[in-house]
Amino acid sequence: MSKFDLELKSPLMNAAGSLGFVPDPRGPVELSQLGAFITNPVSISPRKVTKSTRYLDFPGGFLLHTGHPNPGFRAVLRQYKPRWARSPIPVLVHLLFNGIDELLYMLTELEEIAGVSGVEVGLPTQVDNVLVRELIKSVSGELPVIIRLPMERAVAIVQALAETLLSTVSAVSIGPPRGALPGTKDSLVQGRLYGPGLFPQTLAAVKTIAQFRVPVIAAGGVYQPGQVEILLKEGAIGVQLDAVLWRGIWPTAKADINVP
Repeated sequence: MSKFDLELKSPLMNAAGSLGFVPDPRGPVELSQLGAFITNPVSISPRKVTKSTRYLDFPGGFLLHTGHPNPGFRAVLRQYKPRWARSPIPVLVHLLFNGIDELLYMLTELEEIAGVSGVEVGLPTQVDNVLVRELIKSVSGELPVIIRLPMERAVAIVQALAETLLSTVSAVSIGPPRGALPGTKDSLVQGRLYGPGLFPQTLAAVKTIAQFRVPVIAAGGVYQPGQVEILLKEGAIGVQLDAVLWRGIWPTAKADINVP
């Protein structure tokens, strides 16, 4: 994991949006289990939570539509950077962006903040290879950068840009897929999908991406320590936990996870 440039004591991480903006020792997972903490998504301007339907169940998981609410980049820094500096584990800030200049501004600011060990950059589902290529060639700097690819596009993007990814970013991670379910008044609710039913897709994506030698952090449908071991065996360098943390069913004692 030399390219990752992080000293991770564990391959486990929380996924962006699962545990807030700062590590909490009273949270649903022991911090000693995590090799890194990933913040909620942060955008340059504030975002409010959506007012429409936000949660719908389906067999094998649930759909979530929130709009990535956050107080905006400057407000997040004012409120949380002192606690990032005191964090017992590395902190990675998850960034949302509307343009390359906006992203580069946030990256430059974060390079000067104690406790920030890297960033994860979230890409939208409709991203194309041209934008990805432009993005990954622009983010080289002092901090390790993880690019979170939407699950629907992750394999195709890696297949097309493997060499560029290998030479420019620390790793790619897998973001939740999007879907739609019937809402009220004959409307469709669109959002991100979570739950144990996603694990087969995650495993297939990890296995394919690893064949291109691109460091990959798995996420999606992971509910048991045994699944973490399977993903590591198939080539993942790390595994992010999401909905299992909200459910509060991840083992509270330090899981015995063997890294291949």
